[in-house]
Amino acid sequence: MSGKITVVISQAQGKHPVKRGLEESLAAALLMEPGIDLSIVPHLVDLQPGHTGRLYLEGVTGDVVVLGWLYPRAAFWLLDRIGVKGQEGTSPMHPKAEDDEDLTEEEKAELAERPPAIGPSGAIPDRVITCLDLRHKDKHEPYVEEIRRILAETRARRQSKQAQQSAGKAPVLMELGLPGNGTNGNGPIKSFSPEELLQAPPGRRWYPVIDYSRCTNCLECLDFCLFGVYGADGDGRITVENQDNCKKGCPACSRVCPHQAIMFPEYKTAAIAGAPVGAIGGLKIDLSKLFGGGVGGGGDAIALAAQERDRELVKDGREAVGLAAGIPKRQTDKAPAARDELDDLVDAIDKLDI
Repeated sequence: MSGKITVVISQAQGKHPVKRGLEESLAAALLMEPGIDLSIVPHLVDLQPGHTGRLYLEGVTGDVVVLGWLYPRAAFWLLDRIGVKGQEGTSPMHPKAEDDEDLTEEEKAELAERPPAIGPSGAIPDRVITCLDLRHKDKHEPYVEEIRRILAETRARRQSKQAQQSAGKAPVLMELGLPGNGTNGNGPIKSFSPEELLQAPPGRRWYPVIDYSRCTNCLECLDFCLFGVYGADGDGRITVENQDNCKKGCPACSRVCPHQAIMFPEYKTAAIAGAPVGAIGGLKIDLSKLFGGGVGGGGDAIALAAQERDRELVKDGREAVGLAAGIPKRQTDKAPAARDELDDLVDAIDKLDI
């Protein structure tokens, strides 16, 4: 095994000068770091099958650090979906949500009865994939320091497993590698110049990403979505089967997922975009509710999801169905949760004229 790690910078959508500046500063600094093979790809969400950036990622072996403009949980499971698999790395820059410590008796019972998560499919390579969110810091130095820490940790782990010594090659920068000239520990690689990269930017995309470490395969998303986005594989596991059928900007299916396993990485609300979540749930306050985005009758997530789905059905020339289709019995029969101080706070904010 090599003494190197691959570092991938996933560029922001558009040409925001501040974001581009951070990416360029990172690339310049990391090129000088020993033990790193650096590459640059477009935004992970936009990589279609056959795109050079996606083909490069699929061909990388060994430990990987991915820096992008997404929550690490969303980035990791997006990579898993396109076949870039491994163990999820952790970073002190992005601590995971602690399991809920003060659970009610009802929540403890719910957790005990919950089916186990189905986990990722297929063989998982013996490597670590660590994702870092470039929105966390506005300077490149903290990310460089964290990559140095990850590299040292990787080398120590490899030494403990009696890994092969590093080939000792100098770090290289690759723009969207494809089979061609050069090597990257996984056979031939072709280098692309920044000019070549700009000639074929991918189109923007919108689709759900499933966190299989939380998904219990209840298939409620399959029942709820009426646009043919979801399906099941040969083992009956839920999959995003037709991602381009998804309606841009609509996160409705994520609201009906009982375990917050469905993410839309580009959505404006953190709990849906992939922010860390605890054992029972994630961010209790939905920002859309706090700032007037709730629906009549209390603004619950199921009613809001039905409204969002109806809006897309009508755009397609179909009939709105409201709560009459695809709403799980578990959701409609669920008793209201006991109120707490947080609920009172939300109600108080809702009454403010802001």
